[in-house]
Amino acid sequence: MFANLIAYLDSIVARDPAPRSRWEVLLYPGFWAVFWHRVAHWLFEADLFFLARFVNHTSRFVTGIDIHPGARIGRHLFIDHGYTVIGETAEIGDNVTIYQCVTLGGTNPANGIPGKRHPTLQDNVIVGSGAQILGPITVGPRARIGANAVVTDDVPEGATMVGVKARSTLVIAETWQKDFMPYGTPCKEPCEPGGQRFEELEAEVATLRGQVEELLSERRAAKHVPSGRQKAAAEGPAPTRKSSRS
Repeated sequence: MFANLIAYLDSIVARDPAPRSRWEVLLYPGFWAVFWHRVAHWLFEADLFFLARFVNHTSRFVTGIDIHPGARIGRHLFIDHGYTVIGETAEIGDNVTIYQCVTLGGTNPANGIPGKRHPTLQDNVIVGSGAQILGPITVGPRARIGANAVVTDDVPEGATMVGVKARSTLVIAETWQKDFMPYGTPCKEPCEPGGQRFEELEAEVATLRGQVEELLSERRAAKHVPSGRQKAAAEGPAPTRKSSRS
């Protein structure tokens, strides 16, 4: 048991550069949220639902993290900072990292049957801040969910999900085989397609600006060229011819 605790603390230290020692990790709300969830889940599995809920509510009050007692959580889950919600039928694999303000939310089945309604996160998944993963979907191993993404479809292995509604950007193997990349935002390789598009848009904007400037210059030049009537008015009235009688 003590060896498992040390391994868990070391896994958090490996993913978070902030703590200077294992002792600091013992003060993390995510650590205690997972600890109390283990107790609540044990009570839930023993059909002691009220006691399980009591432990869950106490833990939520202290840590700001709400993990339903029925959720199944693997080894070395790291919830950084807190304010996270994990639903009843959610399943989380090993070495998963979840940053603050994340929701593993469920759907409300129209037939009234509870069933599987929360997502499944497989091993080594990273979920960025503010992400919402909704419904009974599966997030594949080593997938990354970008900050504030809203995920409602299955995520393939090694993909990065960004945006609302989230879209998949596959990550090359050399990138996602790395041990850990924080915040679910691996760069620079996965960001190249989007970066290339930004460069194209910037080039288009620059072209449009050049065309607008050219049109404005022509318009200014046209204003400074007097028309026939304006030229005649500027030169004054034409001299009158003297009559031959005079």
